[in-house]
Amino acid sequence: MLSANKRKYIEILIHTACWIGVYYTLSSLTSSQIKLRVIDNGIAREQHYEQTLFPYIFITLGFLMLLFYGNIFWLFSIIIRYKNVLKRVLAAAGWFLLIFAANYFIVGDLLKKPGAAIHEFPDISAVGTINRDVRGWGHTQLIMLLIFLGILGISVAYFSLREWAKSELLHNQLQAHQLDTEIKFLKSQISPHFLFNTLNNLFSIAQQKGNDELADGISKLSGMMRYMIYESNGKQVSLQKEIEYLQNCIMLNELRYAAGEVSVVLDYPNNMEGIFVAPMIFIPFVENAFKHGVSIGHSSAINISFTLSGKQLVFNCENNKYNFVKRMEAENSGIGLENIRRRLALLYPGTHELVIDDRNGKYNVTLKIDLG
Repeated sequence: MLSANKRKYIEILIHTACWIGVYYTLSSLTSSQIKLRVIDNGIAREQHYEQTLFPYIFITLGFLMLLFYGNIFWLFSIIIRYKNVLKRVLAAAGWFLLIFAANYFIVGDLLKKPGAAIHEFPDISAVGTINRDVRGWGHTQLIMLLIFLGILGISVAYFSLREWAKSELLHNQLQAHQLDTEIKFLKSQISPHFLFNTLNNLFSIAQQKGNDELADGISKLSGMMRYMIYESNGKQVSLQKEIEYLQNCIMLNELRYAAGEVSVVLDYPNNMEGIFVAPMIFIPFVENAFKHGVSIGHSSAINISFTLSGKQLVFNCENNKYNFVKRMEAENSGIGLENIRRRLALLYPGTHELVIDDRNGKYNVTLKIDLG
């Protein structure tokens, strides 16, 4: 397989060769008619010459390159996010007409200037009066339009192929990541039936001993394990189940601390019908809030919220920041920030935004996901 640098050089060579071909195509297909009125020894005569747009052909070539690279690196990346197809078409058409009109007027004005490119004509030392007839430039606009439309079509095809290749790469990476996760999980997995039977026995013992708090904790832990093993294997789960899992996680973490050491607020919409998300996508932030934002002997607060704005889900998690507690970025436990970013990039390519604010003694995480 070719290295990234070699692929880059080959791509540059291909682009260069293509633009050289476009240049020669423009040279052969476009021309302007020049009419000279020559007065020689008192006798007026007219001579007609046909000349290509050189050197102004480079200006047209520049506009074609602006159209192509402006489309693939700027415009298409923006309009692909538009839900309305008509808006996409209008934006692309507006940009196309702007480039085409700029080429028409700029090159046309240059051709109308006296003395433009006359050095290529034969023996005009006896010229008395020079009249330039640039109607040929107007006549070439149909050819110009076809050339510009051709570049537009090529840019659409190029961008579509590049996005398809990027999508396939992300899909393959996601599959490889999921497979690797499943293999690691299977290697470390104890029989679920053994775990559930053990937890049920511990739950019964705790009830018999009258320790309701311990029994409730064991019940929550059993529910969390059941969710992780059986319910979170699909690509998506309901937001309601994901929040229930977070509630159980919060309750179990609170058992580790004395009363008043940590206060947790979890806010979420009342109606979450039909809202689905990737499983286990929020739990790393909550676990890290407990791990790095709570300290024994200090009063700490964790605020977690889910809000829905149209088809966008906004998750926010804020906690205290203690300088003496190892932070999330330096962690090598497998749920560090880089791993989370990578998983989000694979699961929600181009449809999520993760913002982390680490200032003023607070660690604030905001994750926005487009569900449409």
